[in-house]
Amino acid sequence: MAKLSANYEVMIVISLTKGEENAQAIWAKFKEMIEKHAELGEVDDWGKRKLAYPINYETDAYYVVANFTSAPEFPAELDRVLNITDGVLRSMITVKA
Repeated sequence: MAKLSANYEVMIVISLTKGEENAQAIWAKFKEMIEKHAELGEVDDWGKRKLAYPINYETDAYYVVANFTSAPEFPAELDRVLNITDGVLRSMITVKA
């Protein structure tokens, strides 16, 4: 029986306190993780943007939005790793219809 899969979208807001190169390295780590466990679709790298409100006294952050297709178990693991990674200010994974 084939594994069921669904379409997801993840938005990651990464701290810029250690520079834009570090933010891109954090995104590269998650991109590699997604490609290993899912099929990566469209990636929208927004780059440096102003935050709507300060998070941990930071006013700018690095934004990435990516679509992927995976088994239903993977987004929970991705969310767990995002939440424990230093440098990730906010993240959100949603199911796309």
